[in-house]
Amino acid sequence: MELQNIWKAYDQKLEEARVLNLQSWVLNFKSFEALQTQKAKSKLNSLGRFKTWVIIAGILWVAFLGFLIYHSLTFSKIFFVLSAGIIAFTTLIAIIVYIQHVIWIRQIDNSESVVDVQKKAAKLQTSTLQIVRILFLQMPFYTTFWFTPQMVMSGDVKFWFISFPIVLLFSFFSIWLYRNINFRNVNKKWFKILFNSPEWTSVAKAIQFVKEIEDYKNDRG
Repeated sequence: MELQNIWKAYDQKLEEARVLNLQSWVLNFKSFEALQTQKAKSKLNSLGRFKTWVIIAGILWVAFLGFLIYHSLTFSKIFFVLSAGIIAFTTLIAIIVYIQHVIWIRQIDNSESVVDVQKKAAKLQTSTLQIVRILFLQMPFYTTFWFTPQMVMSGDVKFWFISFPIVLLFSFFSIWLYRNINFRNVNKKWFKILFNSPEWTSVAKAIQFVKEIEDYKNDRG
């Protein structure tokens, strides 16, 4: 009986130690979760401010292009009007998407759920890739705005053997980037160089902060 009582007392102490250890882990996990979530929100908030300034700059740029287009509506400037119009249109699309990004970031900041933060951050990252792909499609039109119908119809050697090949080269790179900017290439060197800006690194860092919460939980398991 005495041995049984000693054994029961030992089991009870083990159970109490296990419960205390579990309570301690839960407390540490909650503290770690709150810290990592706050870090992620901080990164995204700074990104939101950055995107706000980009939106303002984009609106000014579109307004400037619109002013130039309005005063260039002649046949001799048809290439400029088309080039500037396409650039203004794609920039306008980016502005709308960036406004949506700022709204998402504010929703993330007000979210209490780690799952919501993770989902919205991933959604923001995917949308960033999509809009950057679209913006790269306007590259060739920065090389055509100074063309004139006379240059095309005159058969100028400099135009057909210098200017036009440059347009083709920019077109090739813009299409190549549009097709290759995706998650499959995020670890490639050219992708890291191209996306070494707050617009991408802030979202990636925020997602990493949230992922570390899952890693912490899995380590316990």
